Amino acid sequence: MEKIEVKGFKFSDEVRTFEKGKVELIKIGGAMVGKATFEPGWKWSKHVKHLAKTKSCEAPHFQYQVSGTLHVVMDDGTEKDIKAGEVSFIPTGHDAWVVGNEPVVVIDFQGMVDYAKQSTHKK
Repeated sequence: MEKIEVKGFKFSDEVRTFEKGKVELIKIGGAMVGKATFEPGWKWSKHVKHLAKTKSCEAPHFQYQVSGTLHVVMDDGTEKDIKAGEVSFIPTGHDAWVVGNEPVVVIDFQGMVDYAKQSTHKK
């Protein structure tokens, strides 16, 4: 019989830090959930791209945005601002950055397993 599980990000299973941001990960119910915090001035192509070693972010994100405004630009040129209180799905192939002076905090239910993890492959 399965048992109830309750976890919080205060006691994350793993924390990955990078300039102007961090990702806190918890494993629960066989899934990995991530809480990402991006400080004002953070931009994926400036602060995470060198870790991923990809042209753009290849992690798909299914997330709830807790705070701030995140501007996303897809590889095809499509742009969208995502704001606090919104749920978003961002497919692979994008850049993103914080808009304004408020940190962006998102809870991601899909794309944080390998996010900001040192990559060993080159593209």
